[in-house]
Amino acid sequence: MAIKRKYSSPQPNHPRVHKVTFMLNDDEQKAVDRYLARYKIINKSRWYRETILSHILKTLEEDYPTLFNENEMRR
Repeated sequence: MAIKRKYSSPQPNHPRVHKVTFMLNDDEQKAVDRYLARYKIINKSRWYRETILSHILKTLEEDYPTLFNENEMRR
């Protein structure tokens, strides 16, 4: 039986051309490795990308501009 892919391949119209690099200390790397092993995550690049972008999109959604400030809306 063939393995069915869970995710689609990158779209040819949207190639990933921007490289992002960052460093982790030993404790951070151990935590990431433990998480990836525990949840059987094979594609580390996709996991980093989805985790970072989901956090960014969630924050942007929470910080959307409003007509009134928070105190005025709670009255």
